[in-house]
Amino acid sequence: MAERAALEELVRLQGERVRGLKQQKAGAEQIEEEVAKLLKLKAQLGPDEGKHKFVLKTPKDFDIAGQFDPMIPDAECLKIICEILHSLQIGDFLVKVNDRRILDGMFAVCGVPDSKFRTICSSVDKLDKVSWEEVKNEMVGEKGLAPEVADHIGDYVQQHGGVSLVEQLLQDPKLSANKQALEGLGDLKLLFEYLTLFGIADKISFDLSLARGLDYYTGVIYEAVLLQTPAQAGEEPLGVGSVAAGGRYDGLVGMFDPKGRKVPCVGLSIGVERIFSIVEQRLEALEEKVRTTETQVLVASAQKKLLEERLKLVSELWDAGIKAELLYKKNPKLLNQLQYCEETGIPLVAIIGEQELKDGVIKLRSVARREEVDVRREDLVKEIKRRTSQPLCIC
Repeated sequence: MAERAALEELVRLQGERVRGLKQQKAGAEQIEEEVAKLLKLKAQLGPDEGKHKFVLKTPKDFDIAGQFDPMIPDAECLKIICEILHSLQIGDFLVKVNDRRILDGMFAVCGVPDSKFRTICSSVDKLDKVSWEEVKNEMVGEKGLAPEVADHIGDYVQQHGGVSLVEQLLQDPKLSANKQALEGLGDLKLLFEYLTLFGIADKISFDLSLARGLDYYTGVIYEAVLLQTPAQAGEEPLGVGSVAAGGRYDGLVGMFDPKGRKVPCVGLSIGVERIFSIVEQRLEALEEKVRTTETQVLVASAQKKLLEERLKLVSELWDAGIKAELLYKKNPKLLNQLQYCEETGIPLVAIIGEQELKDGVIKLRSVARREEVDVRREDLVKEIKRRTSQPLCIC
């Protein structure tokens, strides 16, 4: 029993090592080596009838005969990216697509040695940031590629377009003779057919320079970028790189299956931090403040010794479903309360004063407009809801 417990602990530690390497984006060979060690340790544990086995299963409509069409989920992922970026309204965008099989086939017909595929791939991936001449100098000067091979690559990777480019490359005698490239081009042609049906083909560009640095991609790869627009007054040019990316990685999940079964996979990710950077930069250029709270109204007092009245009013607003708050000081200065609203973006202030209490009203102040009106206390909830139901900054 003690030996089994020790072995289970080794399995746990090795599993943590594999997960750590994946998070660090280590090389595929290193990950595969550590996974093999993990599987070997698990095999020593032997069968355990008391535990349910985790079995990887492929979709029911997947079979080797080819009835499963991988381009449908790929097209759906691209549709999702377009819908998200359109709804965010952060500017015009373009989704670039390519296929790792086309890249590898292209390198092969251009004469790149197998051992240099990945390193040349990383150079090509820089074409969205630097010129072709700089990329060529890196491939030739730093990575030892023959100049004529680099020139041959340049003839391909500087091309981009739509389905017409795919059809053009299918007629390329050298590229179409390569099995990998031919498979990739065939899938891309089918992908563009689906993208046309989804109504987003005009947002997609077949870009032969798109390489994506991760080795586990096995098919279609894609990356969404914002199109540069002329900077407005006071606005710096945006340069955040891609805002979404993804691709197909059919060989990744199967690495964790003891029987090595192939599990088709495709996925995407949205660059949330980069999108936030864009939004914040544009708000700063427009001199608009970002709200840091959902509070709709601050309950404030104009004189001292009105804490109990503030607590009564904020409780009434909470009961009515209004997001309200108050400062915790017993006798805060009115100016400090108003400044707090301006700093945090609270749009309304409900001000209680001795005269207001006598008159049965609340002074409702618009922070943005710096305008105040007297509202009868029994009408306050209705008035706040009316104002906060309108677009922001109108109140």
